Amino acid sequence: MHPKALGQSLFYDLTQDLRLILSYEGRAFTLKNIAWGLLACDAYAVLASFRLRMWARKYHIPLLNRILRFAQTAFYAIELGNGIQLGHGVYFVHTVGTVIGGDARIGEGCVFMGNNTVGAARFQGSPEIGAYTVLGAGVRALGRIRVGAHCFLGANAVVVDDIPDGHLAVGIPARAHPQTETLISGQIAAQF
Repeated sequence: MHPKALGQSLFYDLTQDLRLILSYEGRAFTLKNIAWGLLACDAYAVLASFRLRMWARKYHIPLLNRILRFAQTAFYAIELGNGIQLGHGVYFVHTVGTVIGGDARIGEGCVFMGNNTVGAARFQGSPEIGAYTVLGAGVRALGRIRVGAHCFLGANAVVVDDIPDGHLAVGIPARAHPQTETLISGQIAAQF
């Protein structure tokens, strides 16, 4: 059986989101943890309301997208644009100050630490972030760039160039380094 594509089934998308968020938290997919995800996890609430927004747009339900977008901004201080795509299980550790706009594409299982900006740089295109990439606090990814899968973008990095799969990027502008234990625990870690 092939998995359904993103956006084909609201129930499937919400279930996959919950599975990945629970996995990130180290929680099993049990009734108790499902209840926690539905009732107490801000990251899931933001992602579920985003899925509902996209569903409302797909089926032309008036005002629902707008109301949910205002609610996300008011309650979670996060701005998720209408033209973006969020893969399953995108995890917002801290929602405050996060803006994803333009036509940005965020891969499955990405983690946002908070106060992140991902979007267009003067209408020149938006980033594509690969699956399971971690964006540290304050990361800015701008312009038509591609950040590979399984990358780590260090705190306050300003990413304006492509980053290959499996790399660590730090600095202003961010420079990519292969992720190795020696590199992460040595010189680069001192810059965080």
